[in-house]
Amino acid sequence: MTKALIDLSLSGLKWLSLLSVTGTLLCGFATAHAQQFSADLVIVRHEGAAAEPAGKLHVRDGKVRLETPELADGFFLVDGATPAAYFVRLAARVFMDARQSSRLTRMFVPVDPDDPCRQWQAMAKLAGSADHGDWRCERAGEETIGGRRVITFDAASTTGRELVGWIDAALKFPLRIKTQDGAVITVEDIRDEPQPAQLFEVASGFRKFDPQALIKRIKQSDVWVAGQKDSKD
Repeated sequence: MTKALIDLSLSGLKWLSLLSVTGTLLCGFATAHAQQFSADLVIVRHEGAAAEPAGKLHVRDGKVRLETPELADGFFLVDGATPAAYFVRLAARVFMDARQSSRLTRMFVPVDPDDPCRQWQAMAKLAGSADHGDWRCERAGEETIGGRRVITFDAASTTGRELVGWIDAALKFPLRIKTQDGAVITVEDIRDEPQPAQLFEVASGFRKFDPQALIKRIKQSDVWVAGQKDSKD
């Protein structure tokens, strides 16, 4: 009887140990795939120039919120998994496809640390950039930016170099991008902290604005027709 109780106790301990290990692994898996942080963006437009503020970003579960000084009346929402990229205008209570309104939405997105080009190419295609064929990334080494280890990649398409990216493998996110024109954009003051889900949502009641649909309606209107007749006269 005593031996049976001992065997049962040992069996229970083994199960508890297994559950503990499994829970630890699952927690680690969840953490690896649910990075949440906020940070600032700075840009050096050319060699020798002073750094300037380029915006702020928030990241949660593969989604990015970007706020820029150039478009201070709203913010960008990027979902790399879909993929989708919108610009949300708060005062007008509208949102629209970001297209090429900011190159930041094409570069500062969660990526695969082993193949960041796949996501960069997808976001460039979403923005409607010219088709340069398939992108390819070549690993160029490792460095440290702000105390964080990064992997350097040269990204190129069939027409030539697109950008150089420094990827934080732990965050699965670029910490620095050098563009074709020589500008260098860097993520600084990274704050590892939970990000509210509502930051990454379009508020209820906002309507989607389609500039192309508006242009099409104008072209079909009497105003457009009259204007065309006047120009011919």
